[in-house]
Amino acid sequence: MIPRIDFQKLAAGDTDTLQAVAFGARDTGFLLLENTPISAARQQAVLAAYLRFFRQDPAVKSEVDMARTGSNRGWGASRSEQVDPVSNPDYKEVFDCGVPLPETDPLSDLPVYAPNLWPSSPAGFRQTIEAYFLEAREVAMEVLRGIAWAIGHDADAFADKFARPMALLRGNYYPPRPIWAGDRDFGIATHTDYGCLTLLATDGRGGLEVELRDGSWHSVQGGAGVFIINFGEMLEMWSGGAVKATPHRVVGDAEERISAPLFFNPDYEANVAPSGSDNPISAGQHLSRRYAETYLHMKNG
Repeated sequence: MIPRIDFQKLAAGDTDTLQAVAFGARDTGFLLLENTPISAARQQAVLAAYLRFFRQDPAVKSEVDMARTGSNRGWGASRSEQVDPVSNPDYKEVFDCGVPLPETDPLSDLPVYAPNLWPSSPAGFRQTIEAYFLEAREVAMEVLRGIAWAIGHDADAFADKFARPMALLRGNYYPPRPIWAGDRDFGIATHTDYGCLTLLATDGRGGLEVELRDGSWHSVQGGAGVFIINFGEMLEMWSGGAVKATPHRVVGDAEERISAPLFFNPDYEANVAPSGSDNPISAGQHLSRRYAETYLHMKNG
């Protein structure tokens, strides 16, 4: 149902692999990716670093509380986001970091390029996350080239718009589902991702559910060394609908869960309108608007 893709074959342009990618892009909007340069041990070490951060006392985490900023950098407490306006705020915690620009860059003051906030503990947290952020962006870029190829474009059709990416790496912590939770309460409610491509590392526990074209929900699990890939609204627009942004959610259960999505997005000034369109679509304006609709501390009315 959801194609399982070998990263090395995708990078080599294997015909069967490209066909599977094209099917996944237009049908479920999800792929499973294995055999990447990021090992299972590396993946799990990053998730463990996030878990150590989230298990700290709230007073420690609040030192980097993004609610005091105008951007999405640092720690977001439980119920600080609301991805679905008809559901209650999501009861997960997050930690976000992005790609800041040099102060001399004319776009450096934009919230999507804000400086990162790093906690004083746990030890080595910043080094672990920053190194992984670079590695994950390299994998995502190669996947994006493969997707372009699979849907009939030049391999760099999208990739040449990532000189100053609005990439965001996140740690998600889903605590056990609260006893009080009702039918409007979710770890993260039904939504489509806002940007281009999401590269998700998980701890292997179930929880992520994808809405199929017939309206049914299907559980998706990664596992050791396997990434879950899905596509966002921006790439659906950019590809002229050849790639689908699929609704998904995490309801939550009696076990805690940790995951690390990389939201791989192009430059602020990139035009993500489909080829041949006379109406440009600013990647930065689209993403900024969607962030303002989601982060409660960034809502503008």
